[in-house]
Amino acid sequence: TSVFFYCLLPTAYCLLASQKSLFLFNLEESCQSCLFHFFAILSRMKKRDLMREYLVYLQVEKGLAKNSLASYGNDLGRLRAWADQQSKEPFDLTRADLRQWVADLSRGGLSPTSVQRAVSGVRGWYKWLLLDGHATKNPAEDLDTPQKSLPLPRFLTEDEVTAMFAAPDATTDSGLLDRAIMELLYATGLRVSELVGLKIAEIDFAAGLLTCHGKGNKQRRVPIGQSALGWLERYRRIRAGYGPGAWPNFFLNSRGGPLTTNFVAAMVRGYAEKLGLENVTPHKFRHTFATHLLQHGADSRSVQALLGHSDIATTQIYTHITNQQMRQTYDRFHPRAKAVTAWQEKTSGETDSTG
Repeated sequence: TSVFFYCLLPTAYCLLASQKSLFLFNLEESCQSCLFHFFAILSRMKKRDLMREYLVYLQVEKGLAKNSLASYGNDLGRLRAWADQQSKEPFDLTRADLRQWVADLSRGGLSPTSVQRAVSGVRGWYKWLLLDGHATKNPAEDLDTPQKSLPLPRFLTEDEVTAMFAAPDATTDSGLLDRAIMELLYATGLRVSELVGLKIAEIDFAAGLLTCHGKGNKQRRVPIGQSALGWLERYRRIRAGYGPGAWPNFFLNSRGGPLTTNFVAAMVRGYAEKLGLENVTPHKFRHTFATHLLQHGADSRSVQALLGHSDIATTQIYTHITNQQMRQTYDRFHPRAKAVTAWQEKTSGETDSTG
């Protein structure tokens, strides 16, 4: 019995310490008492669903939306299923285990983007385990993932934006609503979910500013240009007809209820198709907002703040577009952009003769 107790002692100590309670073992106590504590703690740990607790933490403390929580849940579920196949607990996995998991995800046909998202979610879970005292290290820290190639976001030209604005019949209430929506999307770069959730109290008409709540319920203030502000003022006079008891949302449908993201998407797509423009969405206005700002000289940090990006790398994808456009403009208009010097011709000839 004594040998059995001393073999279990290190394991029991780690398990007890992970429960945020530090027990000093008295070797003179009976083995039976220590083993009782050990198995009691072990039983409690087995009953806890630490992944579920983490999702609750993300919902309550971080304010994540339902869709984001569902994505995190799916990614953690992938890890749990893989760990079950290996007959291991997720919080017992090592760095080598996680590398194997990532490799299996890629071999299973998951796209690099999905693999990166899964690793990001799992890395956050292990970080939470560490901070909350359930683990002593984060095996997912700096875990390598397959590189993804980000497609350059597509955007509208300034002429196409003008055409979209002119498409609604602004002499009607519905046309005025549509014009005001598109003006605000382009003027502020709001996500469509931010636009439909915008409250009338969050628009400061005198200052030309609005306050919106983005991902993770993060709040930011965005200026509104004079053109958009004028259309919002005109729509506000129509909105007043719904009376003081109307929904607090600024944009309302014909029945006085808040708009949906599907409504806005269908409206934008309808006008675009009439103009012969393909794949135009509310989010394309956001891409257009960022791209046009950078094309006209705005710096990346300012655009990052306006878009509400937490990472500058997300914003910098738009600089690839402007750099590409800059190169094309330079090649087209600079008189010596494509001029070949005599030395280059000579070098090229020598290369051809030796090749």
